[in-house]
Amino acid sequence: MDRRRVAVTGLGVISTCGQSVDDFFHGLCSDPPEGERHVVGFDPTDWYPNAKEARRADRVTQFAMAAAIQAVDDAGGLTITGPRAGVLFATGVGGLGTFEEQVHVLTEKGPKRVSPFTVPMMMPNAAGAAISMKWGLQGPNETITTACAAGTHAAGNAARLIATGRCDLVVTGGTEAVMTEVGLIAFRNMTALSSTGISRPFDRDRDGFMMTEGSGVLVLEEWEHAVQRGARIYAEVLGSASNADAHHITAPTPGGSGALACMHLALEDAHITPDDVGHVNAHGTSTQLNDAAEAEAMAKLFGSPGPPVTSIKGVTGHGLGAAGALEAVALALTIDRALIPPTAGFVNPDPELPELDIVQGEPRPWTPAPSLSNSFGFGGHNGCLVMSPPG
Repeated sequence: MDRRRVAVTGLGVISTCGQSVDDFFHGLCSDPPEGERHVVGFDPTDWYPNAKEARRADRVTQFAMAAAIQAVDDAGGLTITGPRAGVLFATGVGGLGTFEEQVHVLTEKGPKRVSPFTVPMMMPNAAGAAISMKWGLQGPNETITTACAAGTHAAGNAARLIATGRCDLVVTGGTEAVMTEVGLIAFRNMTALSSTGISRPFDRDRDGFMMTEGSGVLVLEEWEHAVQRGARIYAEVLGSASNADAHHITAPTPGGSGALACMHLALEDAHITPDDVGHVNAHGTSTQLNDAAEAEAMAKLFGSPGPPVTSIKGVTGHGLGAAGALEAVALALTIDRALIPPTAGFVNPDPELPELDIVQGEPRPWTPAPSLSNSFGFGGHNGCLVMSPPG
């Protein structure tokens, strides 16, 4: 069957480098924040009708709701609701803050004091459910939890719902809020986090990622409907792919064979070739094994040095289940503003990696072209999303 075109008509973001689309992109083009990558100054009551409703949502859902409201407003409101509109959302963990808090309540105050709202606050699908109920989106409402690939998988699957005719509009994205005591200690003890407190994607001296929190949301819409109503179109989603390494619970396949296969599948789904790709928003976590595998995969696919590459994790840190969504928002803005953010933290090329055209130092003006966003997660989950300029 002929596939329908998919337009990106709304964007919203809550991140460590900005709590609006404009501030976010400015932050991506600026020096990274120092220290832990918390979202500072976020007030959930700015986004909820009353304080009680805000208190009954975990921080992970509060982030998602704030970003979703931004995205819907940016799209000019939702002109499609009901069964033809859906929600495809992502998180790696869900409401870890609520879970930790209620464990303390149980041990310190007893079982009768555990909140009856614990389950609806901590369940991973809470954010998607809240978005669906706020705007009456009665189509598919699904939550993806494929670790660090989840945000990309959500956006790709959301676009497919529109392309195949099931939906005319989908609110999609991802959210994460696991910078809790247990969350930080757990990642630190598995030696995944940077010991120097610096995110250095693809750099010789990279030593782990900086964890972050936040949410990125996109409103995807059937192309002709978006054009007819005069919507601003940031970009077009051309295709996506998902596969698995089936290799190791945390480490990628040596040589990046799973990532390479996923990128090939995404380009095939988008009906383009590697020569058509003008930019890659890399997964680029700043860990030894993941950056090496992704670099090798990109060199095999595009040749060396290949198209301009950036990793926004040098600024944002790694948002786990929200990472792919934040990067999808960044990619749509990179296309719309004809400017590629630099890879903060990249100073010294790694002689052990293939030569890549890493954008560094300053944002790089470019002529927007089809672009690839990569996400690779624990469990061997791989996801790739292809966007292009509208036209």
